[in-house]
Amino acid sequence: MPARSKPTVYAALLRGINLGARNRLPMADLRGLVEDLGCTDVSTYVQSGNVVLRSDRRAPELAKAIEEGIRKSAGLDVPAVVRTAQQVRRLVDRNPFAGPKAAPNELHVTFLVEKPARERVRRLAERSFEPERFEIVGTDVYLSCPDGYGRSKLTNAMFERQLGVAATTRNWRTVCALAELAAAVG
Repeated sequence: MPARSKPTVYAALLRGINLGARNRLPMADLRGLVEDLGCTDVSTYVQSGNVVLRSDRRAPELAKAIEEGIRKSAGLDVPAVVRTAQQVRRLVDRNPFAGPKAAPNELHVTFLVEKPARERVRRLAERSFEPERFEIVGTDVYLSCPDGYGRSKLTNAMFERQLGVAATTRNWRTVCALAELAAAVG
């Protein structure tokens, strides 16, 4: 019998959790829910639905289980985006907008639930949002927003509408922190 492989370390990002009075979900409840799904080494980062964990499940199965668990326990319909620790690390290492002149508060990543249709990506890539810039790489969108994300036209809702897939956006500090947390678990 082949040896069982070590469970995978993931970062799960929930869309729209704890924004103002909407979709309230205490992080202790979220940790408990994820642990009840059989995940281990569960930790959360800030209050906006970021979880690092270890699981035997594949990413799509894990995302679906988290979404269903939240629906059953909290009555919330919240998309979950799941990336492996390696995917998050690669994402950090390959940011085309990061560098010595980039201010971390200008950088964000929009995580897409699935890869968008090529035609939608092509049509969006033809548009200009200067001075803001974006680059779509598979299921992730790198953002550079020199005037801040709060004033940006490159919103999560715009990407969902234009690309036809659910998404959630995180600032660069959160993305880097999740990569570090995932590395510590791994």
